[in-house]
Amino acid sequence: MASPGPPGAQPFTPQQIQQMIAMEAQKRGMTIPQFQAFQRQQIEAEAAKAGMSPQQFVQMKQEEARQAFMRQQQQQQQQQQGQGQPQGQQPPGQRPPQGQVQQIPVNLNSGVEPTPAALAVAKFLRSQDLKTRTCIFNGERKDMFKVKRAFRALNSDAYKKTQKKNSLLPKVENDAEARAALQLLPLNMLALRVSKKDPHEGHNHAKTKKEKRVKGLWHVKIEQQQEFDPTMHYVWLFEGPQWKTKMWAALALIAVFTVVLFPLWPFFMRQGVWYGSWGLMGLLGLFFAMAIFRLILFVFTFFLVPPGLWLYPNLFEDVGFFDSFRPFWGWHETKEDIKRKKQEKKARKAAKVAAASDEKVTEAEAKPAGGESTSPPESATSTSVDSAGKSTPAKRHAAPTVEEAVDE
Repeated sequence: MASPGPPGAQPFTPQQIQQMIAMEAQKRGMTIPQFQAFQRQQIEAEAAKAGMSPQQFVQMKQEEARQAFMRQQQQQQQQQQGQGQPQGQQPPGQRPPQGQVQQIPVNLNSGVEPTPAALAVAKFLRSQDLKTRTCIFNGERKDMFKVKRAFRALNSDAYKKTQKKNSLLPKVENDAEARAALQLLPLNMLALRVSKKDPHEGHNHAKTKKEKRVKGLWHVKIEQQQEFDPTMHYVWLFEGPQWKTKMWAALALIAVFTVVLFPLWPFFMRQGVWYGSWGLMGLLGLFFAMAIFRLILFVFTFFLVPPGLWLYPNLFEDVGFFDSFRPFWGWHETKEDIKRKKQEKKARKAAKVAAASDEKVTEAEAKPAGGESTSPPESATSTSVDSAGKSTPAKRHAAPTVEEAVDE
């Protein structure tokens, strides 16, 4: 007997249901009985939270799905009647009305064939700098981007130039058209909206206390409501052309074969490798010797000339090769030095903000005067600059450091 479904929807046969259960179990790395037991546990837990029995909870979910399907059908019929289109057809790239959430059924194994326009938009966005982040989705590392950066790329001059060359790209002149172009990605399963989730969600074991978490690496889950708020995140399911990956794989294979065939190399090549290995070992030994020497020097100067002297203070910092040797030496930083540097940095920022506000006030005062230029008030600017200059005087052992650039 086929399983019941919403009105107007084609019911599933028992064979199709068994296939879907088997696919979900295989995706989670479970057997079919284990997956069914896992589903029962989840339903019982959700029913207990809602204060219902499992049967009542299942009936409630079925009723909610039926009502949502009926509402969606009514909205589609109203749109088709208002536009004079036959039932069951929808113009491509149509944007839903204001305030309506686009409901897109998510099925990663559905095998949706992307349209040429959607592939063109995905390839263009993949080629742009969207400042993607790495996330964990279904146990795999994927790229994730913000909607506002995709909007910025679609409204850029680069997109207009590419659109003139590639007729498959949809025309984007305003935010509504940019939203319609971006909507092609979830409709064709090229990118989907995700949100942060607990990596232990759905597991029976308790969360370990001493779990090492990687900063900035999210575990994400798919959201059924594919909205396009600028602050939302989308995960790329479209990988793009894989020729780079194939090229690096071929080079890695060639390198492995080259190392394996080392006995067959010419004599001069084997001799060069021997000298090169000794050179690398010498550099490594020099590095350790330098680290030990600077530690001994610091220990001596810590007691003789506190707070201690360091050679190459940025040697183990997260900086470039040349920056690690600048400055050549420096005094050890104390807590007071770090606090003073933070205060000076805040004072410099306050001075810049005050100077910018003074310039705006000066321009505003100059406009009513018929375009005559007036001298900016020196009192506010000098006060802000003096506040930065009157900070705690620099100490003798202040260690010079390399300032890091702050990301956006």
